[in-house]
Amino acid sequence: MIRRRILVIRQDRIGDAVLATGLPRELKKRWPGCTVCMLVRPYTAPLFENNPHVDEIIVDEYRPETRNSSFWRMVGELRRRRFTHALMLLPQARYNYMTFCAGIPFRIGHGIILFHALTLVWPVMTRKFRKGRHEAEYNLDLVRAMGVRTGNATPEIHLTGEEKAQVEALRKRWRQRGKVVGINASSGWSSPNWQPASWARLASILAAEKDIQVVVTDFEVPPELADISGVEFPDQGQPIRSTVMSVAACDLYVAASTGPMHIAGAMGVPTLSIFCPLPNCEPALWGPLGNEAAFVLPEKEYCRDHCPGNPHVCDFAGSVEVSPEQVAARILAQLSSSS
Repeated sequence: MIRRRILVIRQDRIGDAVLATGLPRELKKRWPGCTVCMLVRPYTAPLFENNPHVDEIIVDEYRPETRNSSFWRMVGELRRRRFTHALMLLPQARYNYMTFCAGIPFRIGHGIILFHALTLVWPVMTRKFRKGRHEAEYNLDLVRAMGVRTGNATPEIHLTGEEKAQVEALRKRWRQRGKVVGINASSGWSSPNWQPASWARLASILAAEKDIQVVVTDFEVPPELADISGVEFPDQGQPIRSTVMSVAACDLYVAASTGPMHIAGAMGVPTLSIFCPLPNCEPALWGPLGNEAAFVLPEKEYCRDHCPGNPHVCDFAGSVEVSPEQVAARILAQLSSSS
């Protein structure tokens, strides 16, 4: 019987990587003796650390100036590991040809694409943005093509014992003031998001409450938020595991549709997320998994009259529902109901 050695490739952003953290678990359930390795970017690799279902994390240090040399180095690394299967969660020519040149026999990817067809990739036909279907389901489609019968896409990030102790220490210190509300103000504009001034307004409203501790978890804190009295900034310039621990210590996490929002889902922390209702942005497709999640969306009239047609440039300016005051009211109500 063939012993499966499975390579899972997730070469994109934090949120996408988090949504793939449950795949090794489901593969190991189906084949307890299989080997599962993740091929990821350097800055998302820590999300898979300490995961008992991941045997190895392989990092591709790809940069445009080293494209050819790094490609053949990675081909050699993959060939030495003798993988039997490769799951390419995002269709990219680089990893298609890399796994082909590494001699991996069974390579599975989404759709019929020219570079897939040229290398005889096993195509999985999925209809993207099908109403009500979550992005994580498209990841599961690839493992189902291997014979894994699962509907469990719940993400998971595993902390070490030392990290758990740090989370408890953070929670104990922050809760001296009251409930802990985490905020992530940035998103790289991969999705609709407030301008920093709106996040600063929200943080100021919450910080004025005597029983709330506001924690801003951004790696680079926008200047508009940097001087708000009573707000903690624990993750400036820190590695992503620091953000994971800060998020885990929160009672509620507030963000746009971002990677840290998905980290909160994986850690089981309740979220209140600012979303766009367009089909390729809506909560049903991109909401967090694994937690209690609530969403703030603009009023229909706002989208009708002000939608720019490009979600990457929308900042919800002028929306009543997606205003700092209204979001603050939602946060207070959510904290009150959970008391």
